[in-house]
Amino acid sequence: MCGIVGIVSSELVNQQIYDSLLLLQHRGQDSTGIATMDGSVFHMHKNKGHVREAYRTRDMRSLLGNLGLGHVRYATKGAADREEEAQPFYVNAPYGIILVHNGNLTNTREIEKELFNVDCRHTNTTSDTEMLLNVLATELQGQASGQKRELSPDNVFSAISSVHKRVEGSYAAIALIAGQGLIAFRDPFGIRPLVIGRRESNSGEIEWIVASESLVLENGDYSIVRDVQPGEAIYISSNGEFFSQQCAEESYLVPCSFEYVYLARPDSIMNGISVYEARLKMGDLLADTIRKEISSGDIDVVMPIPDSSRPAAMQVARGLGIEYREGFFKNRYVGRTFIMPGQSKRKKSVRQKLNAMGSEFRGKNVLIVDDSVVRGTTSKEIVQMAKLAGANNVTFTSAAPPVRFPHVYGINMPSRKELIAYNRSVSEIAQELCIDSMVYQKVEDLKEAITIGSNIDRLDMSCFTGEYITGKISKEYLNWVELTHLS
Repeated sequence: MCGIVGIVSSELVNQQIYDSLLLLQHRGQDSTGIATMDGSVFHMHKNKGHVREAYRTRDMRSLLGNLGLGHVRYATKGAADREEEAQPFYVNAPYGIILVHNGNLTNTREIEKELFNVDCRHTNTTSDTEMLLNVLATELQGQASGQKRELSPDNVFSAISSVHKRVEGSYAAIALIAGQGLIAFRDPFGIRPLVIGRRESNSGEIEWIVASESLVLENGDYSIVRDVQPGEAIYISSNGEFFSQQCAEESYLVPCSFEYVYLARPDSIMNGISVYEARLKMGDLLADTIRKEISSGDIDVVMPIPDSSRPAAMQVARGLGIEYREGFFKNRYVGRTFIMPGQSKRKKSVRQKLNAMGSEFRGKNVLIVDDSVVRGTTSKEIVQMAKLAGANNVTFTSAAPPVRFPHVYGINMPSRKELIAYNRSVSEIAQELCIDSMVYQKVEDLKEAITIGSNIDRLDMSCFTGEYITGKISKEYLNWVELTHLS
């Protein structure tokens, strides 16, 4: 999971890109990068850490140009602490291309061999983004062969069609082509989000933006045009001409359910679905399940784990007719614990991030609502905090079903052994986490909560069901991922 943005403007874009990345910071905290294009000249700065820490005034002043893109990284491929793994990536031929990517390619072993043996291209990192960039560059090179330097929309769309045939997995990508314009494209299943916006400048020129989440568009006073469709590519020339075309032979919208559970900000709309409304509905349906599995008369208060579980917790309290209280208080200067790069950092950061207020717990039977339970590291610490604060009894509930399988499409859940629900029953999970009672959302209820009222009838729910929608996700592949993933 990462956050990406690209802008074609009538004025300098450096500050717009920076402001957009601040709004996408929740999608990645390992590193960040901005690239701009001034005519046919690229300017780029990238660094480890958060957006506010990564850019100095002198860095921003050097980012000249009216076209640009930016990235915040959450490492799922490559090393989290290596600056050279930070995006954007650059390749000099053809034209000069800079690219950012959100997602995860699942056939990188095959791509790596093709790039070296067939395309005669060298990659300098283990990043699948660098591989994607080189595949795109190879296909654009084929389109440019024997032609004038000017790149036509048809050339772009033909190249993206070939990219779709060569790569598997999830990808939402934005690229700058030197002296030409900006392209953006999305995998044929639309697993990772990408939305288009436009606005009119003071001088009457049309300006364009593409970004991971709609809140970026709204904050910049852009009108939301639509989502980039699965398999579609868009090309915006340097002078603001907009072109689009479906480039996949087959496409079908199957967005990632975990975006709605945890990853996205609640004030975003993805694929026409309000993230906030989906989380409210998760709480409604979870309340029904809780009522069937435990006696609500034994619960005194309902509490959320701030922030992403708050909408669901409010609806659980309402549905059960139990008082809603805020017992955990958050230090907003500590990053999201789920996307910390290692178990030890996650465990340490839980106590730094949350504090339990004793007066809200003392002598009470507490029902805690979290958005999901993945490794169990955070959940176990939270339960201990509640009991140390004086809770008599702790019931722990998850607005998502048990995460039992690796996620291979851009979320760092690669190892089955790390997942608390892998090969465990709900009662065994409760025992492992020292919880008195445990209730999970049902798979079918999560799907209903997200898709109700929309035209979407399929979701990527592979981490809950083990059913993978793209490529050749075999047992051998999952074993390889586990052996090579970040520790």
